[in-house]
Amino acid sequence: MKVPTTATLVALTLVIIAGLLVAGCTTTEETPGETTLTVFTAASLTGAFTIDLVFDGSQALRTQIEQGANPDIFVSASEKHMKALQDGGLMDDDTVAVFLGNSMALIVPVDNPAGITGLPDLANPGTKIVIGTKDVPFGDYTRQVLDKMAADPAYGEAYREAVMNNVISEETAVSSVVPKLTLGEADAAFVYKSDVSKDDLEKVSRIEVPAEYNVMATYPLGILAESLHKTEAESFIAFVRGPDGSAILTEYGFDPIPAES
Repeated sequence: MKVPTTATLVALTLVIIAGLLVAGCTTTEETPGETTLTVFTAASLTGAFTIDLVFDGSQALRTQIEQGANPDIFVSASEKHMKALQDGGLMDDDTVAVFLGNSMALIVPVDNPAGITGLPDLANPGTKIVIGTKDVPFGDYTRQVLDKMAADPAYGEAYREAVMNNVISEETAVSSVVPKLTLGEADAAFVYKSDVSKDDLEKVSRIEVPAEYNVMATYPLGILAESLHKTEAESFIAFVRGPDGSAILTEYGFDPIPAES
């Protein structure tokens, strides 16, 4: 990301160059006086963070970093993946902080061919459900929701088993979930509430997960230990966590967590 004035940052609406190619980092030619930051960020932030390249699942980004990729900033949808990088000495620990909260929701196509009106309907035979793999944060959180429901006698273990039997696809990134619903390949999916954009509301409907079963996802971010642009990266993070950045993230369905004073 080019780091100009704060006013320009507001106009750019958190424009980030996300160097997430499978082969590793990309290099971007810089003009004099400009610094380019490479930011690895969770796929669920697509939209809130306008992108030039590609977002990916937190676990995939962590793997790339462990294998030698060197972005300036890592934004994760799971504290687990951030901690793994910290334990490996790959993060500047003083810069790592939780800055966002998110929670789970159920989405169905607007025409709702399966007639799903709530979580109980997910156990109906023949219902086609999409979730995340167990290794990606939104898949892990989905399983935590189902575990909470299984512990409630009103649902029980049989409910969780029936829902999992109805799963037809496990995705590695939330960005691939909505298309499966809009193309008629699935009847319902668990996603982050932030994944339902204004444009998506023309194609899918969101059903709230009751608070007693929901899980709050927390997003940490931090600067890589080997970043060559730490001053600029700190300025970028300050903007993201400031009033303008927080307002943008709120608009996209996230719950910003204020920086400690």
